[in-house]
Amino acid sequence: MLEQLDLNQTFSKTEYKKQLPLLQANLYDLEHEVFMKKIPVMIVFEGWAAAGKGSTINALAERLDPRGFRVVPVSPPRTAETRYPWMQRFWLKLPARGQMVAFDTSWYRRVLIDRVNKDVKRREWERAYNDIAEFEEMLTADGMVILKFWLHISEKEQGKRFKKLLGDKLTKWQVTVEDKAQHEKYKKYLAAVEEMLARTDSPHAPWTIVEAHDRYFTRLKVYETLIKALEVRLGGESAPAAKAASPKKEARHA
Repeated sequence: MLEQLDLNQTFSKTEYKKQLPLLQANLYDLEHEVFMKKIPVMIVFEGWAAAGKGSTINALAERLDPRGFRVVPVSPPRTAETRYPWMQRFWLKLPARGQMVAFDTSWYRRVLIDRVNKDVKRREWERAYNDIAEFEEMLTADGMVILKFWLHISEKEQGKRFKKLLGDKLTKWQVTVEDKAQHEKYKKYLAAVEEMLARTDSPHAPWTIVEAHDRYFTRLKVYETLIKALEVRLGGESAPAAKAASPKKEARHA
């Protein structure tokens, strides 16, 4: 599925600068409406290392009211956190009613990085799929809006970006040992990603796959997807009824 994406989609800098202020103003207004109607919004960013998750989140937050928007960077669990059920640390970071929260990576680490690196046993990451489905279903049944973005780049593009980052002493720190390991195991990760997207895409918590070779295209697609989802919800559509989680063959590309 992912290998068949058109990763050559682009926007010119001129077109980007033309559209961005309009989208920013629209999202700012929607942020206010979300606050007034007390709707919690959770935006999950996953994707390859160097795909642009951080810069996309920064672009999203640039014109939002910081009182209503928060970013949660996710790293490997600390020693104290491992003493509790693995999802507990994410429950503590959920958006309050009327707040928007962006997760810079998330609970999906369990079925991707931890799985591929064999940091957890098969029965643990398999059980994690059920935990994730119940978690997201419970939140949306309670009124939360969940959007999930997978930022996709090719193995070749990831290598190119790593080379550029590592070639500059001011940016080489951004490429971690974990990132390098991901690149070396790209095909194994790709298989795990494909399975994750198929098993966790749902009507109440859909995945949007973002062709992330071009940063302008990436940012505009994220903006447009988020705005559309909030407009639908604020336009009077009630929270989707919770359904039993069932695997889907494909994730959304829209």
